[in-house]
Amino acid sequence: MTDTPRAFHRDAWIALCCIVILAVIGGVIWWRISVEDQAAAVAKAAALQPAKIPVTSAKVESADFAVHLNGLGTVEPYQTVVVSSRVDGEITKVAFKQGQMVAKGDVLFVVDPRPYQSALDAANAKKAGDVATLKNANLSLTREIELVGKGVDTRAQLDTQQATVDQLTAQIAADQAQIETAQTQLDYTTIRAPIAGKTGFRLVDVGNIVHATATSGVVTIAKLQPISVVFTAPEEAIGAINTALAAGPVTVIAMSSDGVKVLAQGHLSIVNNTVDALSGTISLKASFANEDNALWPGLSVSTRLLVETLKGVTLIPHGAIQNGPDGLYAFVIGPDAKVAIRAITIGQDSDGRAVVLTGPKPGEVVVTAGQYRLGPGSLVDDTPPAPTVSNPTAKAP
Repeated sequence: MTDTPRAFHRDAWIALCCIVILAVIGGVIWWRISVEDQAAAVAKAAALQPAKIPVTSAKVESADFAVHLNGLGTVEPYQTVVVSSRVDGEITKVAFKQGQMVAKGDVLFVVDPRPYQSALDAANAKKAGDVATLKNANLSLTREIELVGKGVDTRAQLDTQQATVDQLTAQIAADQAQIETAQTQLDYTTIRAPIAGKTGFRLVDVGNIVHATATSGVVTIAKLQPISVVFTAPEEAIGAINTALAAGPVTVIAMSSDGVKVLAQGHLSIVNNTVDALSGTISLKASFANEDNALWPGLSVSTRLLVETLKGVTLIPHGAIQNGPDGLYAFVIGPDAKVAIRAITIGQDSDGRAVVLTGPKPGEVVVTAGQYRLGPGSLVDDTPPAPTVSNPTAKAP
């Protein structure tokens, strides 16, 4: 009888444990069913919503805008000189290397100076003899003056002696001219660079005979610093170019022929005085310091001439501008990520941007890529464009 209560309590405890375990299992099952139902409801709701269309976007901005005229040009030396010998003779020395940069006055060639030195020596000797003769004639003139004063000699004898002195004085002047001519000829035997620049191929070597009458020259020197670029612009731009010139120096940028790399920045120096009637263009010349020799004679380059800078205008990327049956338009992204079609008119365009005359305002976001899937009210997932290296010409004044 004493074991009966114990058995009853043990059975009751086991039953209670089973109930608790069953309750826990039931709770877990209910929680999982509830989570799955909620996930299914969310998925169903998401399926009913329209999918966001991925696009690339950019902000419309307000900034200064540089208006450029693009063209093609050719680099030309600022100055080119064909160096020639001014005397006849044999080349005895070459004092430079082909392709060397030379300064004005540097020695290039030496012509055999001996014949010209002999001519100079002879001229000096003749003058020395004539000076001695003149000295003696002056002494005789002084004596004649004294004798005429005493009545010993006649006036005619005095006049004759005076004429002799005058002739000798003139002869000495001629001797001096001959000396200077001989000295000049001797100086010409040293052929010097008339300008600073880069030498070309040497056209004569040591031992060659050169002549003052030859037209081929002995070497060519091209001045590279500064240097020029000759290019063209359409005749319709003459007014804008002249207006820009009247306001001050006009910036010209020289770029590689593919328009990718900036080579140099200079200024417009000459506008030709006539328009080419056949091509409808006008020739222009720009000057560049060319300190790094990036520009080389004969090189083909692209040119960008700054004619105007528009202040504080509204700018939109080229990629945002679409062409439709009713004209140009752009997709503008609203705060709710939905797009709206906005008509647009543009003015000047350059460097991948255009000036907005009417249309989106600064600060609004426009679609720049992915428009082919869009329509009015489309929901978009806009991604800003990846950062790119700025075109240095866009920053040029």
